[in-house]
Amino acid sequence: MNRNIETEKVTNIIKDYKSSSNKDLIYAMTYIQNDFNLTKETLINLTHHLDKLEIAYNIILKEYESRTKQNG
Repeated sequence: MNRNIETEKVTNIIKDYKSSSNKDLIYAMTYIQNDFNLTKETLINLTHHLDKLEIAYNIILKEYESRTKQNG
């Protein structure tokens, strides 16, 4: 099943959870849990990436400032 169809199915289950079967509820919970874990992992990776960017920027900024103070 492709991602759009899965998302649509889960959205429909969420909208009508009171009348959804237990099988559908389990399907939705599994989908949501997987999506949550993927989102959490992505955020952690992006946080590490941002940290590395900040470090690189600060190193370059420090070098630039030291050069412009000497020449300015």
